[in-house]
Amino acid sequence: MMCCMRLFDAEATRAALPFAALIDALRAMFLTGCEVPLRHTHAVAGADGSPAGTVLIMPAWQGGRYLGIKTVNVYPGNAARGLPGLHATYMLYDAATGEPVAVMDGNEITARRTAAASALAASFLAPQSVSRLLVVGAGRVAQVLPHAYRAVRPIRSVRVWNRSAARASELAQVWRAEGLDAEAVTDLEAGVRWADVVSCATLSRAPLVRGACLRPGSHLDLIGSFAPDLRESDGEALRGALVYVDTLEATAKSGDLLSAISEGAWALDQLGGTLADLCRGQLAALPATSRRTVFKSVGTGLEDLAAATLIWDSC
Repeated sequence: MMCCMRLFDAEATRAALPFAALIDALRAMFLTGCEVPLRHTHAVAGADGSPAGTVLIMPAWQGGRYLGIKTVNVYPGNAARGLPGLHATYMLYDAATGEPVAVMDGNEITARRTAAASALAASFLAPQSVSRLLVVGAGRVAQVLPHAYRAVRPIRSVRVWNRSAARASELAQVWRAEGLDAEAVTDLEAGVRWADVVSCATLSRAPLVRGACLRPGSHLDLIGSFAPDLRESDGEALRGALVYVDTLEATAKSGDLLSAISEGAWALDQLGGTLADLCRGQLAALPATSRRTVFKSVGTGLEDLAAATLIWDSC
């Protein structure tokens, strides 16, 4: 007989994913591993035939434990409508029987596991003393990045830049209400020069962060460019840096990496490794004080499954 499915709305999903526990869950899952087929990607055209959005279908499972499938709809044009650019749902199943056990809020899972993966990478790559964080973007992922980073590094001051200055100001106000020293900035280059850590969570199609503005020894976190036509940094941001990715899928899909390669600023054989390598202690030569580190993520079903399992096991 089919079990009674549980529903985890946004509030319940968020409450079950505190960052310290989620970062630990991601580290454990990267160590043990799971089955993660390549995601399915489908373009959705608008009524006039022009590109409207992208549908991502991301399965992952551990034999005898759980099977999860996330569906993500990415609509970059939603910003002009005052809507989030990403909407997601998550289904969790018993991997032994195929029975559905829970429906979870995919938006919360995606935002929190993405921020947690960046924080996990920073726990290996960012200097211990970093205290100033610049967030580029003001969407769901951007909103939780300071809290994720504060779980692994002594972040004391946060700045936020967004194409909409009003949205950046609103987000800074939210963070101040949460007890953070937070301000919105309108000069992106000045914000980059100020920061120890720059974390980008946008759907930009053109470089936002210039390598010439990054401080020596800073850490750059690139979240948004999950496809070849998306890009958040110029090639100089990667030149000479120690670069890690969440999975090797990033090397084939990320516009940041592919563009830097085409410009001759970076080469694939310069890749330090993956987040799994970092979790196993396989860190390329520890960066010198003046050497920049870069983490490029495109997301993986492994992270979603780790988050969903944490939610289910906590109920």
